[in-house]
Amino acid sequence: MSGSTEGSAAGAVRFATVSSEPIGVEQCIEAVSRDHAGAVVSFAGVVRDHDEGKGVTALSYTGHPSAQDAIEEAARRIAAAHPETVVAVAHRVGDLVVGDIALACAVSSAHRQEAFAACSELVDLVKQTVPIWKEQLFDDGSSEWVAALG
Repeated sequence: MSGSTEGSAAGAVRFATVSSEPIGVEQCIEAVSRDHAGAVVSFAGVVRDHDEGKGVTALSYTGHPSAQDAIEEAARRIAAAHPETVVAVAHRVGDLVVGDIALACAVSSAHRQEAFAACSELVDLVKQTVPIWKEQLFDDGSSEWVAALG
């Protein structure tokens, strides 16, 4: 995966990427696993079959040209805020169907509390700061654009 960023004493980022290729939590877990880590927390944001009472058949994610820089910055911020962690994160762009992974990440740490906190903050920060938008396609033939920010 591209977008690799090595960390310092203030945490480490193994990779942070926006990808048109399928992504997986396993890649993130493998990237952050280390002998010192007693905890590896992962997250998979999966395309679901509904939204606000409507059936969803597919999504299309579109990233702004700055999305790669933004996801790298988000990962660096989390690693710096949690200096004992190692972080990996990927967000998918392009056409996805129900069951596909749209966002995958993992964080490792010596202890679970810090890994859980950092992983949760990472997901929130990516959703808040990375300029990626999604078009939802509904089973009634309609569609709508939704900002993935916020």
